[in-house]
Amino acid sequence: MTLVSLVYQATKRVPEVERFGLTSQIQRCAVSTPSNIAEGRSRGSRKDFVHFLHIALGSSAELETQFDIAKELSFVSEGDYTKVVELIDEVRRMLVVMISSLRTLQPSPFPLQS
Repeated sequence: MTLVSLVYQATKRVPEVERFGLTSQIQRCAVSTPSNIAEGRSRGSRKDFVHFLHIALGSSAELETQFDIAKELSFVSEGDYTKVVELIDEVRRMLVVMISSLRTLQPSPFPLQS
């Protein structure tokens, strides 16, 4: 969620002409990452959760690429770029650990849903 907020703040300064292009795509990817985590968690099976974590991982990779493009085009500051990319890396590390943990856990008698 912090990543989403940071991305929205950083993209406020992107030129208006990119509002429906790169800015929109960047924001959608940022929102897609936690949304897929939440959706996967609510599915009720470990297999589905892992599947959606992989989708979230893909969204975070796409976000990083789009943020690289925004930086290359000087649409975002060096400071915003650094903050966002560092947070993307942290999120991706967490996702990889979660995926690995879920794959190695023994079957649980309790469903994933609370």
